[in-house]
Amino acid sequence: MSTKLAASTFEDLEVYQVAREFRKAMYRVAKELPDIEKFSLASQMRRAALSLTNNIAEGHGRYHYLDQIKFTLQSRGSLEELIEDLNTCEDEQYPPVNRVPRLKQKGWRLRQLTDGYIRYLREQKKSEASSSAGEASPLYGDMASIDNDSRFSM
Repeated sequence: MSTKLAASTFEDLEVYQVAREFRKAMYRVAKELPDIEKFSLASQMRRAALSLTNNIAEGHGRYHYLDQIKFTLQSRGSLEELIEDLNTCEDEQYPPVNRVPRLKQKGWRLRQLTDGYIRYLREQKKSEASSSAGEASPLYGDMASIDNDSRFSM
């Protein structure tokens, strides 16, 4: 996979490609869980895994960098939720307990890619703000306020 940052579609983003593979792996894990978890943990894992890729795609489709960042942060939250679900599988000795450490490693690698993509989007936002000759965004007002907002810090 290449490190394309100026992607023409969300499918061109490396972070999306890796997230998609992780989503598929998590769906396989959900299928292997015992029947008692069919409507709880397995269902939750599928929803979080779908949210992982859906939010990257939706964010990419947004015009403003702040929207793109917001949706990518949502995706990152879903990723951490999935890593916690893997901890639950490990704690409860659910299959595929032997694959959990490797899946978690892939999850944390995806977290690094996601953080890098968020940094890239923030840099693009800064570049756009500095090239606009001080004009305020009509939709978001003070773009600098996001840097001091703890919800958007890493």
